Amino acid sequence: MSYVHSIGARSYRFADLRTLLARASPLRSGDQLAGVAAADMQERVAAQMALADLPLTAFLNEAVVPYEVDDVTRLIMDRHDAAAFVPVRHLTVGDFRNWLLGDAANTASLATLAPGLTPEMVAAVSKLCRLQDLVLIARKCRVVTRFRSTLGLPGRLATRLQPNHPTDDAPGIAASVLDGLLHGSGDAVIGINPASDNLPQVMRLNQLLAEVIAGYGIPTQSCVLTHVTNTLAAMERGAPVDLVFQSIGGTQGTNNSFGIDLALLGTAQQTALGLRRGATFEDGELGANVMYFETGQGSALSAGAHHGCDQQTLEARAYAVARRHQPLLVNSVVGFIGPEYLLDGKQILRAGLEDHFCGKLLGLPMGCDVCYTNHALADSDDMDALLTMLCAAGCNFIMGVPGADDIMLNYQSSSFHDALVMRQIMGLGAAPEFEAWLQKMELVEPGAPGRLSGKMPAGMARTLRMLEGS
Repeated sequence: MSYVHSIGARSYRFADLRTLLARASPLRSGDQLAGVAAADMQERVAAQMALADLPLTAFLNEAVVPYEVDDVTRLIMDRHDAAAFVPVRHLTVGDFRNWLLGDAANTASLATLAPGLTPEMVAAVSKLCRLQDLVLIARKCRVVTRFRSTLGLPGRLATRLQPNHPTDDAPGIAASVLDGLLHGSGDAVIGINPASDNLPQVMRLNQLLAEVIAGYGIPTQSCVLTHVTNTLAAMERGAPVDLVFQSIGGTQGTNNSFGIDLALLGTAQQTALGLRRGATFEDGELGANVMYFETGQGSALSAGAHHGCDQQTLEARAYAVARRHQPLLVNSVVGFIGPEYLLDGKQILRAGLEDHFCGKLLGLPMGCDVCYTNHALADSDDMDALLTMLCAAGCNFIMGVPGADDIMLNYQSSSFHDALVMRQIMGLGAAPEFEAWLQKMELVEPGAPGRLSGKMPAGMARTLRMLEGS
């Protein structure tokens, strides 16, 4: 089905839904590279106006990636909750934007609606939103998950403590972990990107993190961000695995390029659940969100599996894969893939807010790696702007990297200090269990989770002296 919109005497025709979405997408270098972007601003506006008039039901009748060849499309279509969709079924995409900005869209109604929305619907409405719309609407969404800490509660900002090391050196990793804990970081996860996917090394890193968490009694979880097959093998060999990590994409071909499929992710989830390593909370429930997913605009194009779609729509489709597995954490590594996909600070800013918005509307516990590579046209000022807007939008978690400079992955992210600044500016606390631990350890000022006490607990001081002598 084609779509037409006229501006003055000129008519613009869009051959199908994927073309309409691509032409309506705000400018990004990846879409230009793929040859799917609008030719100019006038064509983009025409596409956005045509998209605004499109009924939401159109997304249930036309797939952007063919159903017959793509398991992500089948997942989206087959698991759509028609009953949850009823409150907005009669709306166009433009009307849906207006509804989302209104009072009828609140935390409760959006949570009920989430299973009725497809990724393409939320991608479409995001293309019509200003940045402040993306912030306001996402702020209404609350997605709460639990393993040993409770994440996503109102008034909270969690952090992933990211102690990467270029040689997986245990003392170097431990020093970064200690640094993060002393700065109140790590309530979302202590997560290492290993320099090597060597299975014995992966198991050693899991053991190291388990010993740190148990030794200090920290109410958090660990993750070694290796390939899911390595984590499965580690679990089979008795490694103390808390969370299973995997990068995911929005098409079957993208996921195949990562060496995964939906069945493999399901197996990993069930295996991790069988370990029962989560905390038992006061309500008697065991923390059972055991998956950690990372995504990023441009991965489908990089894999040659974009099917002529724009990168932001395919990013939203990756969230359907995540949603199926009830993750503890999902984050867009927004500026990591490089300027070929998001050219500069402006494009990274927009993409980060879009990703957070789309994930939250679909019912996911979204965080963001506020980041850029050193060859992108971006700097720390751009990241400060994105970080502040994401925290205003209710982002579940951000990264905590020593000095904001990841010395293993060689990119720029957010620091332990950035999280403290956001907590102070916006009056945000850490996850409640972790905040209580920080206060018990006298690491923060009573009643002021964003303010460090400057004290060093005796046990941590001994660890520091050991590290200095190693």
